[in-house]
Amino acid sequence: VQLVKSGGGLVQEGGSLRLSCVATGFTFDDYSITWFRQVPGREREGVACINLSERSTYYEDSVKGRFTISKDGAKRTVYLQMNNLKPEDTAVYYCAADLRYRNEATWRLVHDYRNWGQGTQVTVSS
Repeated sequence: VQLVKSGGGLVQEGGSLRLSCVATGFTFDDYSITWFRQVPGREREGVACINLSERSTYYEDSVKGRFTISKDGAKRTVYLQMNNLKPEDTAVYYCAADLRYRNEATWRLVHDYRNWGQGTQVTVSS
């Protein structure tokens, strides 16, 4: 399983960024993909999750209405569209894959995920 991320960078408050996660080495629709983020001194937290087989999605409360997770099966890519970014969104973002269906109770369980992409910095200036 390999996850390759792109996107990220520096943006002003209110701006937008899109992160991409290209997944290879497994049957795409068998997995769930989750975006996590982490700031220094804090635990990694779940941001958004998608079950690739059926496109059900989950979001952390602070990003609902601003972030959208989606997939393009033909490109084996999961996207995180981030709009109306706030300084508190500043973090290193990671995508992670797991061979299990995720629900509201389980998608945030960071230790369940064994396949991780490299982190990418997102910085939102005020």
